[in-house]
Amino acid sequence: MTSPAVLPYVAAVQAALANASLAVYLGGAPAGPAPLPKTYCVVYTGPGQVSSASIADDRTTLDMLLQITCVATTPEGSLGTADRARAALAVPLTVDGRATWRPEELGGPHLLRDDDVTPPLYYLPVQYRLRSIPA
Repeated sequence: MTSPAVLPYVAAVQAALANASLAVYLGGAPAGPAPLPKTYCVVYTGPGQVSSASIADDRTTLDMLLQITCVATTPEGSLGTADRARAALAVPLTVDGRATWRPEELGGPHLLRDDDVTPPLYYLPVQYRLRSIPA
């Protein structure tokens, strides 16, 4: 049995957020002249950790952390986007061949304001843990 890959989980998170009518970007907001939506989410993820599910050392259990940064032009917009993301991740993600736990919300830093951009933007990073085993 092969070790689980991270990318299907990232795709499942992006799909869940998009199904909640949220604009979603991976690793940062896109650069360019096109205006960004008033609110959006940026998904940041690490490589995850694959561990043994048994003494046979089959390395099929996945535990990974990711952060969803909720961005808006107002504090209320950022908080509301975080609420919509939370609702979208309130059920287990669907990943082929895997049994997944419901994403566990771990919290994150407080609401941040970025005055280096015009107009200022508000950021609310929320961290989640994803876990799964073979189905």
